[in-house]
Order: sequence, then structure tokens, then C-alpha cells
Amino acid sequence: MKEIFGREGDDSPASPRSPGQRLRSLLNGHSVAGQVWVLQLALAVLLVVAAVLALVFQAQDASTREARQLSVVGAESFAHAPGIRAAMRSADPGALLQPQAEEARKVVDQLPLLLGSAAGALLLVTGGAALVSRRLRRQTRGPHPAEMRRMYDHHDAVLHAVREGVLILSSDGRLLLANDEARRLLELPADAERRPVTDLGLEPQLSALLSSGQEATDEVLLAGDRLLAVNVRPTAPRGRPAGTVATLRDTSELRVLAGRAGVAQERLKLIYDAGLRIGTTLDVGRTAEELAAVAVARFADVVTVELLEPVLRGDEPAAGASAELRRMAVDGVPEESAIYRVGEVLRYVPGTPMATGLTSGRPVLVGDLRGSDAWRRQDPEGTQRVLDAGIRSLIAVPLQARGVALGLVNYWRSAASDAFEEEDPAFAEELTARAAVAVDNARRYTREHTTAVTLQRSLLPQTLPEQSALEVAHRYLPAHAGVGGDWFDVIPLPGARVALVVGDVVGHGLHAAATMGRLRTAVHNFSALDLPPDELLNHLDELVTHIDTDEARAAAGLGTGGRGADDGEGPWSGGADGDTDGVPAHLGRTGITGATCLYAIYDPVTGRATLATAGHPGPAVIRPAGTVSFPEVPVSPPLGLGGSVPVEITELTLSEGSRLVLYTDGLVENRDRDIATGLEQLRTALAAGADRTPEETCSAVLDAMLPDHPSDDIALLVARTQLLEPARVAEWEVPSDPAAVAPVRAGCLRMLESWGLAAIDFTTELILSELITNAIRYGAQPIRVRLLYDRALICEVSDGTSASPHLRRAATTDEGGRGLFLVAQFAHRWGTRYTPGGKVIWTEQSLDGSRPEPGPDSAEDVLDQWDDVPAL
Repeated sequence: MKEIFGREGDDSPASPRSPGQRLRSLLNGHSVAGQVWVLQLALAVLLVVAAVLALVFQAQDASTREARQLSVVGAESFAHAPGIRAAMRSADPGALLQPQAEEARKVVDQLPLLLGSAAGALLLVTGGAALVSRRLRRQTRGPHPAEMRRMYDHHDAVLHAVREGVLILSSDGRLLLANDEARRLLELPADAERRPVTDLGLEPQLSALLSSGQEATDEVLLAGDRLLAVNVRPTAPRGRPAGTVATLRDTSELRVLAGRAGVAQERLKLIYDAGLRIGTTLDVGRTAEELAAVAVARFADVVTVELLEPVLRGDEPAAGASAELRRMAVDGVPEESAIYRVGEVLRYVPGTPMATGLTSGRPVLVGDLRGSDAWRRQDPEGTQRVLDAGIRSLIAVPLQARGVALGLVNYWRSAASDAFEEEDPAFAEELTARAAVAVDNARRYTREHTTAVTLQRSLLPQTLPEQSALEVAHRYLPAHAGVGGDWFDVIPLPGARVALVVGDVVGHGLHAAATMGRLRTAVHNFSALDLPPDELLNHLDELVTHIDTDEARAAAGLGTGGRGADDGEGPWSGGADGDTDGVPAHLGRTGITGATCLYAIYDPVTGRATLATAGHPGPAVIRPAGTVSFPEVPVSPPLGLGGSVPVEITELTLSEGSRLVLYTDGLVENRDRDIATGLEQLRTALAAGADRTPEETCSAVLDAMLPDHPSDDIALLVARTQLLEPARVAEWEVPSDPAAVAPVRAGCLRMLESWGLAAIDFTTELILSELITNAIRYGAQPIRVRLLYDRALICEVSDGTSASPHLRRAATTDEGGRGLFLVAQFAHRWGTRYTPGGKVIWTEQSLDGSRPEPGPDSAEDVLDQWDDVPAL
């Protein structure tokens, strides 16, 4: 604007320069001042030269004519001049003619004076041109002509292209300039410039503000049917009022733009919130509900979500498969008012917007449902109810991830909101795509979780075995984050005893479940050997160590068999590093598996429980009176540490009706509760009901202890003790004399008769005769016989040696070797267990006298063989 109004009175240069620089700048032909100076100088020179030439030629012509005339006149005058003749005749003519020659010379010397005058005029003109050029250069700040032209073009283009009105007014209120936008907003006449603002027909307030010259900032004034935001600023520099500039903005258009920007910002925030709020869990149903909750009120009035049936099972829908969907979420209206409620299965009719979107993979917009016959085709009566509820607009968007359709999301708007527009389906598709990723993740997790749970449940006890020692109830709850390696077991043992097992494999997923299955199988195998708890855990520790070693080898790429090519040499071999297992030393022996176990054996005859633990929490005991205690159990390291610390046994004497509570650490410890707090809560829950059954105890404990979202598996086992009645137990001491067999056998038969088991007296007599005879012949004192009347008849013969008999097939000519074979034929089960003082040979017989299915050689065949053997 300063270029328009000028900078009069401001003679200060733009920057300090030396006289030489100013002179060079002045003579620069690229500047306006230089070009003006050169042009003026050239004109002055031409004028002077022309004047000089004209004078010279005129002087020459005049001199020539005057010379002719003067020559004649001079000659005549000279000849007739007074004194000439006398001078010519005198002795010194020069002295007489010298004064006259000087007079003529002075006349001739007037020509240089003329030339000097011309030169002076030239200098005067040049100086004036220089002053004019200097003034012009200061006014234009020294730009080149091309720059001035480009600057003018740019200013003119910007001035008339901006979407903001610009007015420039003089100090007396006249309009000097108005750009195109100002003419449009104010509807100015074509001849508005140079006219007073008050004569332009503007609104009084606007006209008064513009003509006043006062500053204004975003003053909203009326101009026709528009509301304009007006800004007024002075244009003169340094406070000298030379005019004002006013800018005008149409606030109605600004409001439209601001509204669009607000919508865009809100949708970006909605996309951001969707990323945070959708997919917080790995449950497909919960994910669908989160999508509906995020979109309602911020993009749609009502949202419904349906998923294909295979997705709910964790499967990936196959192309062209049945398009049965199950409604998973309804938000924005009461569920009962929806056509389809949550959980209902529906199939969309071909041609409807939903079916079209599902098959095409693209969103389908229905701007006005009242005019959509295709939408009504699904359910004329139900769709009419939707219209009666005020729903007017729909976008059906397929829920798809990785190119696979998972379901459908329907966004609805009512008459109280604006109908969906052409740009809305793109946003709906983006929002749905965010949710589709979460749904697909939940689907895949559901598949893996279902597989792991199926595997784990198949590895856990399906039913508890029948036994009379304990009344048992159990619970197993997998973690929400994934299946873990917790397990429990109830294993009947010889002598009416029962083993209780609770274990935990660290970690989650299929690996933990598979490892748990291996350990449970191993516990069953070791239990078949009737090992005491400490020995069983030692064997289990060795197994876990081998599992860890195999996994370490697999992780190192060594395989599991044989030595490498170095044949025991090199970095993988044992030796100085102490790695005798062939595992790289840097892998260490820290227990990759990370398992714990508690193993307890309860004997209903004595009421004694013998238990040992390897890194597992000890049990809780509820006495019949209701008191709860946590017995001190010697601490042993978890399984897999190579037996660095020996496992110790704890013995508890439990009265009948006591409850033994075994559990995994997930029950008493989590991220929000330390183990001390958990044990105290468990004590409170167990003490609340002294007369509860094991089933009731399990339910009460979980109600009191279970967190909302368990982060670890929970296994709980509650066993109420029972004692075998003393009348059902009979025991005899046997001296080391074969003659003692008959009296003991007779006493056993009398006991069987008192128990009402006369039906099995023959087989029992045969079994006891063989076992007692072998004990006397091959064993050592003390020799004892014990009969237990439980679910089966249990015969036990113990002695003081650890030598165990072996079943073998006797040849026809062998004198012995058939007795143990007969025992195996007549008993349902038999075996040997070792005690600190020797061994026990035991058998179990069915109370109804039934026998096992005979093998290739039945007991009768063996007895016939004995009859055929000749007497020696």
C-alpha cells in the first residue's frame, strides 16, 4: 500500500551506501532511475550537438556570405580607408595596422564562448537529470523494471483472487480501490472508485465505520443479507494518516467451513477412540458391542452388528458358504424394539441393501428408507415398525478383514438427525475396518483358545474314580488370557488309599497344556509303582529336567539324539563347564518348563495323610470343628532344577470329617493381590461354613476369591476324609513256620464269613495260602496278614525283605512257579509296594465272587497241571 500512497518526505535511503555505490547505482541501466537519467542525458546531448551544429553551419554560411561582402567592402574600404595608403607608404606599416587587427581578432573569439555556453547548458541538464533519477530511484526502492512489472502482476492477482474483500480508502473517506470479492460482498457499482464511501449505498453502520478511519477488529456488521466480519487498519507508515484499508469476511461461509472442519475433526477423534475402545478383549461378542457403543450418537443413532456363524466358533467363513448371521449387538434403541434381537439368527433376502453389501464387499447407502422397496422386501411388517419409530437413513457396511467377510454392520439415522450423505459411506467403511481387525483377532483367539481348552479338558480327569476314602469336589477355571497348565487328579492306590495331586505348569497356550498332559501321565505311571510322595516328586523332577533339556536342544538346533560332529569336543560338549547333558552352557539349567506339584496320599485305615510339595503352595486343612489351618510344609524348589534340594515329607493325622483343600496359586495370588492377602481371604472363606459339603466349599471359595478377569488358571480340590470302620479291618502276625499257615488261613475264613463274604472264601483261601507260604519261604520277619473290607476285598501280606516276586509261565515239568500265576488269575488286581521296612504283596477281589476274564491258560488249566505232576 505504501507504493500506492507514496513516501513523501522520506528521503532516507533504504540502506547506507557510499557515494561511489550511489553513483554506480545511479548509472545502472537496469533501474528506472538509471534509465531515466540515461534517456535525459542522451536527449540533452542531442539537443546540444544539434544546437552547436546549427550554430556552426549558420556561422559558416554567414561568415562566407559576409566574407564575400566584406571582402569587397573591405577591400574597397581598406583601399579607401583613411591611413591605409599612408600606412602602406610609411616605413612601418605593421605598427599602424596592428590595432585594427586586434579589433578583428576579438570578433573571431566569440565562437569558443558560444561553445562554452553550450557545454554549461549540457552540465546543467545532466545535473537536473541526475537529481530526478535519484528521486525516482528512492521512490521505487531501486527494483528492476521486470521486477516492478512482476510485483505489480502478483499484487494485482492476489488482490483480486483472495476470498476476502479488500477496500483501500483515502484519508477523506473516498474509495481508492476495491477487489473483486469486496465488490461481490458489498454489491458495489462499477464506478465506485474515487467516490465517497457514504455515497455507495452501504448499510449505515458499515458506512460509518469505513468513513470514520478508526481501527476495528472482527466487527460483525450487516451488509444486505450477509453478516460481515470487518477489520480496519491505517495504511500510512509511522502514524501519518494517509488512508485506511478494510478487509471483509463472510461469516456465514466461515460457519459452513468451520462446521465441515468440526465434523472432520470429530470423525478423526471417533476413529482414534475406536482404536482405543474396540478390541479391549478377545471376545467376538464383546468386540461387536464395543463397535456399536462407539458409533452410536457420534455417527449414527442406532447401530446393529451381525456376525457369520463360523466366526463365532473361531472358524474362517468359506467363500460361497451359507450366509447365516447371528445378531451380536444392538445399540441406540431398546433391544426389545428391534426387529431382530441379540442372539437371533437371520438371513437377508437377496437384493436388500444388507445382502448387497455382504456379497459385494462395499458399503451400501440408502438415503431415505421410505422410498426403498428393496429394503422393505426383507420384512414388510418389521420394516414398517422401523419407519414408524422414525428411522430414515441406512448405511450397510460389510465387516471384513484380509478380504474375508466376517459379518455386517448397519448404521441407522432417525428423522431427528441429518440423513446420511454421499461422503458418509467412506467414513463408515473406515470405522468398520478398524473394528474388523479386532473381530478377526478375537475370532482367531477363539479358535486357538477353543483348541487349547479342548486339549486341556481332554487331559484333565473327565470323571473322578470311585473310592471310599475321600469325598471329593473340584473346580477348574481357565484364565481369560488363555489356557494354562494347571491340573489336578484323584488316583486310587492299593490298600484303600487315595492320592491327591495338584500341579501347575507356568505359561499359557497349547505348549503349557501339552506339558501338563505329559506330567499328569507321568504322575499316573509313578503312582502305579506305589511310590511315596518324595520319591515320586524326585522322579517327576528328573522328567521335567529331560523335557527342559530337549527343548533347549531344539532351541539350539541340536536335535535330541546323539552327539554332534565334534564327537564330544567343542563348545557343545560337556567338560569344564559342567554341562554333562550336552546343553550349551549359556542356556543354563533354570527350568524352561517351570512346573510345581503337590502330591498327597491319604490312608483311611490310619487317617494319616502323607504329602510333599515341589514349589507348590501347601494345603489348607479344615477340622471338623471349623478351624482352618495352613500346615507347615517343608519348602522344596519347583520341578526341573535337577534335585538340588531334597524333597521332604510331611505327615498329617486327620480325624474323620476333616477337609483337605488343595489349590493352585491362581486362586490366592494375582496382579492385584499378594499371596499373604490371598491366603487370609481363603482362610476367611473356608471358615465361614464348618458343615458345608466339598461341593459347597468349592462354590463358596470361588465366590469369595475369584477375580473378575482371572489372569491365571485356577484348580481347586476339596476332599473330606472318611475312615474305614475298625470292624472292617483284620490283621494277623505270622511266625516263620509253615505250620502257621493253616491257623491264619482259618482265621481269615472266619472273618470272611462274619463279613458275609462266604462266596469268595475258596479263592481267598487259595490266594492267602500262596502269599503266606511265599512270605515264610522267601521273606523275613515281621510277617503280617491284613484283610480290608472296602469296595473290594483287599488281602495284604507283608514281610521284612524288599525282594519282589515276578509272574512267569511255568513249564509242565516245573515243580513251582504256578502260585503267583494263580493269584493273578483269581484276583482282579495285584501288586507290590515297598515300605521302609520291606514290602507288601496285595490283591483285590470283587465282593460278588466274579473273576477276571480267563486268559489263554486259565486257572483250571493250571490246577489240572498240578494234578498231573507226579509225586516225588
